Amino acid sequence: MKKNSLFPPIENYGIIGNCHTAALISSDGSIDWLCLPRFDSPSLFARILDLDRGGSWSIRPTNFSDRSRQYIYETNVLETIFTSAEGKISLIDFFDINSDAGQRAAPGRLIRLVRGIEGTVEIVSTFTPRPDYGRSLPDFDGDGNKITFNSFTVTSPTDWKIDCAAHTLVCRLSLKAGEEIAFTLMTQEALELPQPTPAEALKLTVDYWQRWANKCTYQGVYRETVIRSALTLQLMTYTPTGAIIAAPTTSLPEKIGGELNWDYRFTWIRDSSLTLYALLLAGYLEGEHPYFDWLARTMLKGSEINIIHPITERGELKEQKLEHLSGYRNSQPVRIGNQAAQQVQLDVYGEILSTLHFAWKTEKYDPSQIWKQIRPLLDWVARHWHEPDNGVWEIRGKKQHYVYSKVMLWVALNCGIEMAKAMELSGDTAWWQTEREKIRAEVFDKGWSEKLGAFKQSYENETLDASNLLLSIVGFIDGSDRRMISTIDATITHLVTNGLCYRYRQPDSEADSQEGAFVLCTFWLINSLIRAGRTSEAIAYYEGILARSSSLGLFAEELDPKTGAHLGNFPQAFSHLGVISVAVSLAHAGEVGTVRSHHVEAANAVGRCAGGIK
Repeated sequence: MKKNSLFPPIENYGIIGNCHTAALISSDGSIDWLCLPRFDSPSLFARILDLDRGGSWSIRPTNFSDRSRQYIYETNVLETIFTSAEGKISLIDFFDINSDAGQRAAPGRLIRLVRGIEGTVEIVSTFTPRPDYGRSLPDFDGDGNKITFNSFTVTSPTDWKIDCAAHTLVCRLSLKAGEEIAFTLMTQEALELPQPTPAEALKLTVDYWQRWANKCTYQGVYRETVIRSALTLQLMTYTPTGAIIAAPTTSLPEKIGGELNWDYRFTWIRDSSLTLYALLLAGYLEGEHPYFDWLARTMLKGSEINIIHPITERGELKEQKLEHLSGYRNSQPVRIGNQAAQQVQLDVYGEILSTLHFAWKTEKYDPSQIWKQIRPLLDWVARHWHEPDNGVWEIRGKKQHYVYSKVMLWVALNCGIEMAKAMELSGDTAWWQTEREKIRAEVFDKGWSEKLGAFKQSYENETLDASNLLLSIVGFIDGSDRRMISTIDATITHLVTNGLCYRYRQPDSEADSQEGAFVLCTFWLINSLIRAGRTSEAIAYYEGILARSSSLGLFAEELDPKTGAHLGNFPQAFSHLGVISVAVSLAHAGEVGTVRSHHVEAANAVGRCAGGIK
């Protein structure tokens, strides 16, 4: 258990990436998580999940007294400043990327630039890869400053020393003020790509991210926060296919020492659709986004929909436990794959139809060209909406009639009806309308709890659920309706602790001992307050949760309300889309900041977003 204290806090990490993969880097300059060549590839470094077996790559002074970090302005390029008695150095970490990155079959290089700022500083680079989630050891080949192993190549400015017993490479050197050196890591495929110098690659990468970030049309006091979240979301898009991952990590725990450890390196239809909506609200995605093509290719192959998809056709979803890894702070098991793919989650029909509806309204995609695949989905919803499911929270157990799932089935029919009528497409819209109204009536009858004074989690139980804060946001009920106001107040009383909102809890139970407060639920609460006209409360909650982001402006999936510690996979797309949606909602409400009118109009036309605006 003493080793637990050696794990950096989750919020200690920064992220770099290139829309193919991503690396997590600690404040001490150690890459503790990296999968190559894709997000869902087996890890090369996984020290974040096992200090001994996981593998890492550190670059730092042999002795240092202080360090600080920041992203280079409006980029995903991370700079760490180390200060020692001998002087000061800058470590700049990035994946090279340019305008052609989305067309590449393989990612470019991971580049680690070290610059001398003051004095003469001795640095050491310790390269300890552990391929295949630590299940194999590297087979180093070569000598000098260029070493190959497995299907990778690593370079250094001077000769590597190979420690055969430890299966580690070490490079030591001294750096004077004004000097610059570079280390690189790449796949064999990347060797065939054009290779600008590291300094040139840095300039190209900085230019690329800054051009992209500058598309943001939100103006106001939260602009820096909005852009950081947008950059994080864009980083989690796998550009060769257009798929969007939920998070770049696996098995970071929702409870330290617990078993709630899941693999999020896949595409959930709800996460990805809400991610797109958040980027649109911030002014991005002026051109067609490849996600819509991915959706048509992957999702619309039948009337029954899989809730999770790998980012490529070769991807593997089968859930496995990696018993040889200790887990973050002894949180076991470590999982790869995700068993939730086998669940029934009926809300995804609403996510798919609303995503296509959004694409149509914003002229990003023409759903009429795939209407022959969409129409069976609507027919299926009309026939099967009365069935139970596992719900948005992927609860593993007996299926229930979850209120949020019912409402999202209503959303599916609502969006489908509007598209069919407006574009004069085939379909039994009269039948769909009849079933839509049946859903609405049933939710008001069976989904409301007089005991709770709120909409409840499911017809079967008297449990408060933060997902019901979305009912006004998706257009199911007016934000000022007494039932919605009562649901908000009950949520604040029973689900909110120290300004942070849990997903669900019995109203008479103690604070949930199994997990932290869910970051996105707090943003849902804030947006529901805005919809209810309670903007002063909303701003107070928003300022409170923004203060709990990491020093780099990043959020995990959950937060511990007592300690502020980040929990769960990191960084989490769900959390960052909430950041954007609230900032834009406040601007639209005329409270803080401004947005371009045509983005507001597009959002209004769709009528929903991740806790969005209308």
